[in-house]
Amino acid sequence: NQQKVVIGKWINTDADIYIFDEATRGIDVGAKVEVYQIINKLIKQGKCVIMVSSEMPEILGMSDRVIVMRGGRITGEISREDKIFDSEHIMKGAWEV
Repeated sequence: NQQKVVIGKWINTDADIYIFDEATRGIDVGAKVEVYQIINKLIKQGKCVIMVSSEMPEILGMSDRVIVMRGGRITGEISREDKIFDSEHIMKGAWEV
């Protein structure tokens, strides 16, 4: 519930860019769905959403583009339009230098 309250405050700022850093970590499935709905609503409004997550199903389900970072550096970038938009290639990007 705390995550939803914080997200609600952010949305009222009417920003153009929103950063969600592990926003669904530690919350139940129902609350995750609500957070996903909020994110999708922002996207439909033309807002930019940057989502940081360590949960692969969430990454695959919510992302149009994935930028993989390791040690503070970008090690991979995959777009949903690419034929390689899957967990195997995302993890491969995480371990390449």
